Parts: sequence; structure tokens; C-alpha cells
Amino acid sequence: MLLDIRTGNLGPLPIIVGLIIVVVLFGFTATNFFTSVNFVNLIQESAGTAMLAYGVVFVLLLGEIDLSIGYVAGIGALIVAELQLPGSGHQLNGILAMLIAVLACAGIGAVQGGIIAFVGVPSFVVTLGGFLIWQGLILNVLEQRGTIIIQDRWINYTDLYIFSHWLGWIIAAIFTALYPISVLYKLIVARGTTIAKQNWYVVGARSLGLAVASFGVVAICNHGKIIKTPEGLPLALLLVIIAFVALTFLAKWTTFGRHVYAVGGNAEAARRAGISVPRIRVLVFALSGAMAGIGGIIFASQVNSVALTFPPGNLLLNAIASAVIGGVSLFGGRGEVRGALLGALLIGTLQNGLNTLNVSNGWIYIVTGGVLLFAVTLDTFARRLQARSGR
Repeated sequence: MLLDIRTGNLGPLPIIVGLIIVVVLFGFTATNFFTSVNFVNLIQESAGTAMLAYGVVFVLLLGEIDLSIGYVAGIGALIVAELQLPGSGHQLNGILAMLIAVLACAGIGAVQGGIIAFVGVPSFVVTLGGFLIWQGLILNVLEQRGTIIIQDRWINYTDLYIFSHWLGWIIAAIFTALYPISVLYKLIVARGTTIAKQNWYVVGARSLGLAVASFGVVAICNHGKIIKTPEGLPLALLLVIIAFVALTFLAKWTTFGRHVYAVGGNAEAARRAGISVPRIRVLVFALSGAMAGIGGIIFASQVNSVALTFPPGNLLLNAIASAVIGGVSLFGGRGEVRGALLGALLIGTLQNGLNTLNVSNGWIYIVTGGVLLFAVTLDTFARRLQARSGR
């Protein structure tokens, strides 16, 4: 571990330490911070940002940037709100409406990725253009239509549904078993190689830590009450964890994931190795668009509507900052999906705690920007240490 620190391979350590410090700080200074109600609110408020940040991870792994995700999320929310609208003549079931919205956002990402990959326009320029185009489209529609109320329960469930207490415990047990199952999968797939070797003390410690975290989260969620209604595990958290597991598997255990890291590390070397670099870029931007669409739906379900104020003005900043603060390199080729989850939790906790302290929005932006700047600086120093150590 000391060798990793000296060579700049910090992993998730800085973000975990930072998260612990923030939680302890607000726990002693912010009234009602350590309550079940606030904990559930924190989860629901951070879920949409985490979804966008997952997509940002893959874009940053390529050494690219996607500035359009905030308003692509808005397009996803607008599509789903329009398709579920009663009396519109094209009202669809909420689940089907959400699927269409996510596919449409993935298509937007693929088009932008195609311009980047095949025309050669820098991603900064293409996605900045997308930022303006999708913002303009949302404004044109909502200035004429006004606020669109989301009435479909399946759409609103994405952020607001709460599981019963006993179902929360079952979900915790399932997720506790995921890590040992993944270790077993690795042993079977990589048997006979050095990859299959495991430090069973580490496996045991991680399994225990996951069990404590899973059951601890459910215990906290089940403890609170809002207007005599028992609180519980929110569906939003389950969606975030399912996406986390799926995208982590995609990044670490599939050919596509290995190709993403290869292209981000050295695009020319990846091309010479037979990897279709343009195809990987298009797919990554399509994935970013799809995750933005999912995040947009979650944000819309929080307020049961889509209005001119949607999406939130800090959505783009928070999504990119979550990935970068979580250790995903801006220079490509290094980072993990878990970094986006940890980064979203840190930003969500920071903003939640500052709101609990009644701090102004201006200071919340300043603090978030300062943390982002610190994370990028830390990443720069880490890269220098790695270059010196030859790792």
C-alpha cells in the first residue's frame, strides 16, 4: 500500500477519506444531518447525478469530454413527460416511454460521437454545440407548452418509490452476496492464471465491509418516518447500484471495456492492435447519452414535472466533477466506475450538509469548485509520480 502511495497509485483512498471527513464535520455542525429522513433525501438527490457521472467515466477514459449531458438529460425528461401525457393522443405506458427516451438520448450521443470519430471535430466543440442545441430545443418546447406534469406512476417511482422494510433487508442480502460471487466468477474464468490468485484475508475483509455497508444503509433508511409513513430503502438507490454493477462489469470484464481503456491510453497503439477506434468512440458517447437520459428521468420524477428550470443549472458541473473527484483521469486511460459513485456521494453530501447549514448557493458553488480543483491537482501530481516510477 505504501508503495502504491509513493508511486501515485492512490485509488479510491483520497475520496473515501474525504467523504469520512465531510460526514463527520457535518455530523457535528449541521442540525438533522444524522437523520434517516435526511439520509434518504441525500440518496434521492444524488441518484440522478450518479447516473450521469457513470457515463462521464467512459468518456473521460477516452480522454474526451461531453458538455452536452445536462441538456441531453433534459431531452430525456422532456420526451418521457410528453409521451406519458394523458389526452395527448400518443400517451404511452411509463416504462415504454422511459425506454424510448433513453434510446433517443443514446441516439443523440451516437450522432455526436460519430461527428467526433469520423469527421474529426474535437469533442469539446461538438458537445458544446450539443449543449446549445438541446438547450434551445427544450426552451422552444416549454416556452410554448409550459410546465408538463408527469402523472405516470412508473416514471415517478424511479426516484420516489420506497421499499418495505423486509424487502429492503432482502435487497441488502442480495448485494452482500455479489462480491463473493464476483470473486468466484473470477476464479472460474481465470483459473490456471495469476489473475485467479486471491488474498483471502482481503476478500473476507471486503465481504464483511460490504455486508456492514449494505445492512447499515437499509437499517438507517428503515429507521425514519415522514408524516407517520414508515421510511425505507428508496428505489433510486437500487437503480444506482444496479447501474454501478452492470457498468463496472462492462468496463472490467468485457472486450468493449478493455478497448475503451486501450483507446484512452494510446489511440494510435489501439488502432495498430486492430481496435476500431471510431466505433469505440461512437459507442462510448452513445452510452453517455443513455445514462444522461436515465439521470434526466430520475431528476424529473423528483418534482413530478418538466419545466423551464429543468435541468438544474449545476447538473453538468456536478456530473463531471463527480467522476473527476472520484479519481477518473482527465487525460484518459485511468479510472473506474466506482469513482463516479464515490464522487457523486461526496458532492451530494457536501451540498446536502451546506444546505442543512443554510449556506447560500454561491458558497456551495465555491466549495464544489474548490474540491474539483483539488482533485484535478491531485490527479496531476499522481500522474507525475507514476511517470517517475515507470508505472
